[in-house]
Amino acid sequence: MEEIEIPEAIRESVELPKESRLASTLPLALGIMICLSAMGLLSFWLFSAKKQPILNTVSTPASKSAATKPQSKPQPTQSIPPESAIEKKTTSERKIDLLGHLPYSEAPASELSPIAGNLKLRSPAAIKFKQMQAAAKAEGINLVAISAFRDADTQEQLFFGIKEQRGQDAAKRAEVSAPPGYSEHHTGYAVDIGDGNAPATHLETNFANTATFRWLEQNALKYSFELSFPPDNKQGVSYEPWHWRFVGDRDSLETFYKVRN
Repeated sequence: MEEIEIPEAIRESVELPKESRLASTLPLALGIMICLSAMGLLSFWLFSAKKQPILNTVSTPASKSAATKPQSKPQPTQSIPPESAIEKKTTSERKIDLLGHLPYSEAPASELSPIAGNLKLRSPAAIKFKQMQAAAKAEGINLVAISAFRDADTQEQLFFGIKEQRGQDAAKRAEVSAPPGYSEHHTGYAVDIGDGNAPATHLETNFANTATFRWLEQNALKYSFELSFPPDNKQGVSYEPWHWRFVGDRDSLETFYKVRN
């Protein structure tokens, strides 16, 4: 067969040099190798994923901050009661009144001293009462003690016995006499005072018209005695101008004023 001769210009446009052909195939080969590598890595990752769960390594801002920020030492907290807890105590913490009277414990017999006959007060109150009585006498006032310390048994007779004699209900009787366990006389700090020159006024509201009562109004506080039940008192007890209590030391003050909280 006769060989056809291809013109030089055409041959040069068709045939490439060996180096040029190699350069043109190199990117293709690299692309294939990269694809194969990527497929291999993907296969390996999928194989590994089947064997163990994928851990969630994404950190939230809070967790990241907690992990990187050093933990501070816990600060001691100060318990502050709410306002309502300050203003109002629970029932177990408060002293509960009975018919307007507050509860009081009996004074120990060892702490009582006589003030007149068999009448006794706690020693600090007894000393001050005698001083007050002597000062009143020096001014012509006949200040006498009518009643002082009373135990619960005596108070029971005064409350229930007289209530039955007079046909009074408990509330009415409580206006003038405390139930047993609720009398200030149990404390050994309370004393009923009368005017020795006007015995008819003893334990009566008209005692307020006597010279002795007027003297007490002006001088009793000098000896740390105060009127327990003035007119319109918060406890609702009837006005008792004869009933005075000693508040001249820490124990007596706490006895009468802590119990009101």
